Amino acid sequence: MKNVLITGANKGIGFETTRQLAQMGYYVFLASRDEKRGNDALGRLKAAGQAHVEFVKMDVMDITSITKAKKMLESKIEALDVLINNAAMTGEQPQNISMADLELYKKVFETNYFGAIRTTQQFLSLLQKSAQPHIINISSEVGSLTLHSSLARNSNWDSYHAYASSKTALNSFTVMLANELRGTKFRVNSVTPGYTATDLNQHQGFKTVEEGTRPIVKLVTEGGVATGKFFKDGGEVPW
Repeated sequence: MKNVLITGANKGIGFETTRQLAQMGYYVFLASRDEKRGNDALGRLKAAGQAHVEFVKMDVMDITSITKAKKMLESKIEALDVLINNAAMTGEQPQNISMADLELYKKVFETNYFGAIRTTQQFLSLLQKSAQPHIINISSEVGSLTLHSSLARNSNWDSYHAYASSKTALNSFTVMLANELRGTKFRVNSVTPGYTATDLNQHQGFKTVEEGTRPIVKLVTEGGVATGKFFKDGGEVPW
């Protein structure tokens, strides 16, 4: 049975990914910084018959919290097969880069970018013990500089400059780590759920969480050798 760790998994995309992977036979560690919300999410999954799920308290902004979570996993499993860096925040709007408060940018980057790096660095040694370790960073189309440069881009993206910039940075982390680990057994990829109705966008997205989770689950379950790529449902996204 393969072991998966998903950050920010008590709701939305993270929760649905946990549910689907556990249903498919993976053992999933549902990570949440809020213990009550994490245990509540675990309770809902257990009540639905999902036995292969376990809660782990972890705040991606707190290195002490991450190291404690790592020690917990090390005491329970021999290897971590998949790390899904899902924890994220959008931050308050508007975020127009010409006038936004830089403290807002720092807060968004602390979770969306530094949080993913911090978590990955700590869990690399446990991932190394897997035969096919895979690091998956949950990104967004708004992180694509190619799409931002297109005349056909969505003008609403101007309200999400902090969030978009953090996802662009996350994509750079994907590429750089994939290149650093190229030639090893590691795979490192970004994937976007698409505009999915979750708390991140006040449930305004046009995709359901089931639909948004589809490319993530596909990336986990289909295997392959692709690394340093940015995927969406149905193909790739340009950087």
